[in-house]
Amino acid sequence: MLRIGELAKRADCLVQTVRFYESEGLLLDPARSEGNFRLYDDAHLQRLLFIRRCRAKDMTLVEIRQLLSFRDRPELDCGEVNSLVDSHIAQVRVKIKELRELERELIDLRRLCDSARTARECGILNSLSEPA
Repeated sequence: MLRIGELAKRADCLVQTVRFYESEGLLLDPARSEGNFRLYDDAHLQRLLFIRRCRAKDMTLVEIRQLLSFRDRPELDCGEVNSLVDSHIAQVRVKIKELRELERELIDLRRLCDSARTARECGILNSLSEPA
């Protein structure tokens, strides 16, 4: 059995993160010691690591909750899991497109000031000061 600090350390996250996932219902309530300390087992650690891997892939709590529901019921068909990941891929593609546009805008902005000048003469600052 692990206390919350050890669980967090093994999952490479903060204690507050563990508490947050508990409050969101993503982590099951742990057992309690006689001194009322939270006590976690390997199942908690594996679930927390699963959640962390999902978050590393920028999945939302809603998406993670859905994936956990399938993980908790391994007899179910995983077609919905595939659909969820397909949807997430589409969202990532939209973000990539938006980031590429942002990059182009920043490059254009950077071109407005090609040498060191006074801040008053800075093409970047002047452009950002203009209404869209």
